[in-house]
Formats: sequence, structure tokens, C-alpha cells
Amino acid sequence: MITILDYGAGNLRSVQRACHALGEASVVVQDADGLRSAERIIFPGIGAAPAAMENLSRIDVAEALTESVHKGIPTLGICIGAQVALARSEEGDTPCLGLIPGVTRLFDLKDAGLKVPHIGWNEVRTTRPHPLLAGIEPGDEFYFVHSYFLDPSEPDNCYAVSDYGGDFCCAIGRDNFFATQFHPEKSGRFGLSLLERFASWEGGVC
Repeated sequence: MITILDYGAGNLRSVQRACHALGEASVVVQDADGLRSAERIIFPGIGAAPAAMENLSRIDVAEALTESVHKGIPTLGICIGAQVALARSEEGDTPCLGLIPGVTRLFDLKDAGLKVPHIGWNEVRTTRPHPLLAGIEPGDEFYFVHSYFLDPSEPDNCYAVSDYGGDFCCAIGRDNFFATQFHPEKSGRFGLSLLERFASWEGGVC
């Protein structure tokens, strides 16, 4: 059973539909008890980091989510779920969960003539092997919608990059936690393959 965290950051139905398409049972929860009993967790979201952190605090699930990750529950962050997994976001100078050391930074692409937010399909290139990224080949594209990007403090916590005015980290991980800036639930067969691997992943990179 996959537990999907609802903390008012949206995109739940797309994630649940993707799980259903894979034949994976899922449940949406909004409370700490639901997280603490989860076998594996998807931590999705769209929107802004300050609102996401405020909502996590308002429904009192930030601590339960952190506890679940620390006790080894396989957890997948998506988009805002990836951004607030780092220690801080430049969006509102927001303190975040700190599951992985680092900062979520705003794109500065004026000199490159590129629009922010970055919206659309982009190639994802793996930089280190990870079970959830197995099978991704050069040219495989995933769907992005974001104005901020992941900047983990330790290079070993970055597992994939994409290019928008230069390379940026788009997948981070440590132990049983993994997170993507792109939306696997909106990325066709490549995204579904990642979610399918997550459904049987026990944590770790081996």
C-alpha cells in the first residue's frame, strides 16, 4: 500500500491515478497517525515552499514525516516535496525539513533569455546509479513545472540533472528517501516506470 500525503499542496489525484494505472493500491492521508503507519510514502506537491511548510505545520505532520523517513520508510518526494526536503528554500527564505542538506534556489536566467518558470519536457540525465532511475537512457524526457531548483550541499546526494540555461540537479536522494523536481506522474511511460520501481523499492542505492 502506498500512502500519499495530502497537506494542501495539490496534485494528489494525478499521483493516485498513476498508482492505479500500475495496479498499486494507495491511500491519501492528512494526519500524523496515517503517516506513522505507512509502508511507503509519496510526498507530492505543487505551489510555493512557504505555503507548503505552513500547511505541513498546520496539520501537524512535518514531524511525523521526518520520523517516518528516519526510521527507514521508503519515501518519494515530488516537485515541492523535493524542494522542501532540503534545509532551506530561497522562496521566502523558508526553513524546510532538512532531510537532505542543501538549499532550493531560484533560477536566474535573464542573461540566458529563458523564461521562469521552466515548464515542459526536458531530458533527464543520471549522474549516479539509483534503483529508481534504472533504465533511463540519454534522450529520455520528463515533465517539469518549477521556478526553483535543487542544490544539495553534498554532490553525492544528486542523482540526476537536467539542462535549463545550464545543468541543474533534478533528483536527490539519501538512504530510503528519494525526490524528483520533475513530475513522474505526468511523465508518461518513463514516469510510470519510476513509480513502479518505487512501489517495490526497500530503500538504499544497491
